[in-house]
Amino acid sequence: MPDYTTILDAMDVRLRLGIHPHEAEPQRVRLSVRMTVAYDRAPSADRIEEVLDYDFVREGILRMAAGEGFALQETLVDAVASLCLSDLRVREVKVRSMKLDVYPDAAVGCEVVRGR
Repeated sequence: MPDYTTILDAMDVRLRLGIHPHEAEPQRVRLSVRMTVAYDRAPSADRIEEVLDYDFVREGILRMAAGEGFALQETLVDAVASLCLSDLRVREVKVRSMKLDVYPDAAVGCEVVRGR
C-alpha cells in the first residue's frame, strides 16, 4: 500500500486568533499542512478521483477563517488536523500555524502532529 505526502503550504488567511484585546480583529495567519495519505495502490489513470483532493482542506480552513475564530493556536491546529483526518485515507497530519504580525521581528506559531 503506497503512502504519499500531500502538502498545502503557506496558506495565508485572516482570522480572529488570540486572547489579547488587540487581537479582536482578524490577523494574518499562515497555515501549512502535511498529510500522509495511504492508497490501496499507486495512481495509474492520472485522475483526481484516485487521490486525496486537497481542496477540502483549503475550503475548510477558509470556513474556519470566516467563523468566530480561536483563542489559541493550539485549538486552531487541532481543528485543522481533525478536518484532515476526516478523510480516512489520511494516516497522519502535521499542521503548523504562524501569526505573522504579533512581533515586528518574529512570527509566532504552533505545530501539532496527529495520526490514527
